Amino acid sequence: MTTDASRTPVFTPAALQHLIETGDGPRLIDVRTSGEFETGHIPGAHNVPLDTLREHRAELRGHLDEDVVLVCRAGSRAAQAEEALAEAGLPNLRVLDGGMMAWEASGAPVDRGRQSWALERQVRLVAGSIVLVSGVVGFFVPGVHLIGTAIGAGLTFAALSDTCALGMMLSKLPYNRGPRTDVGTVVASLRSGSRASKSGA
Repeated sequence: MTTDASRTPVFTPAALQHLIETGDGPRLIDVRTSGEFETGHIPGAHNVPLDTLREHRAELRGHLDEDVVLVCRAGSRAAQAEEALAEAGLPNLRVLDGGMMAWEASGAPVDRGRQSWALERQVRLVAGSIVLVSGVVGFFVPGVHLIGTAIGAGLTFAALSDTCALGMMLSKLPYNRGPRTDVGTVVASLRSGSRASKSGA
């Protein structure tokens, strides 16, 4: 695990994999959408989408302890989940450094299901298509090119703020949401006490 006074404590993929292989794996909470989770996740992880976690953080807090590592695609949503749980009275949680992107890049095991495009790739497709179409139509209809300018401004803001309104909107689409996440099922899973293990049990 690595820490920095200015950031959330993090676990590197190598450190987390070592704990899992030695049987001392922490509880893993994956805060991506259920659709993203279904595509691929760390064996033994529990899926608690960020929106669900924020809405039910007080209820979930009673079923979690500080031996938790939060996971998302790249680390941003996991850090937001850490802040939400800290506000609910559960500080000192850790985040998987680099998220699932770093986990997969390290060659660590992943449970895979139905495959779909990552949200980031969908954002690039939608934003690029809007800019392309508005640029072409702008040759014939004055002012339409400003739509592409607005998209560029939005992407710049997304990079500076580490948030993405377009990505959040796309995550609400049915094919991105995956199976509905029921907080009762999540709580039952957490009560079972299962943690990450080499076998994924």
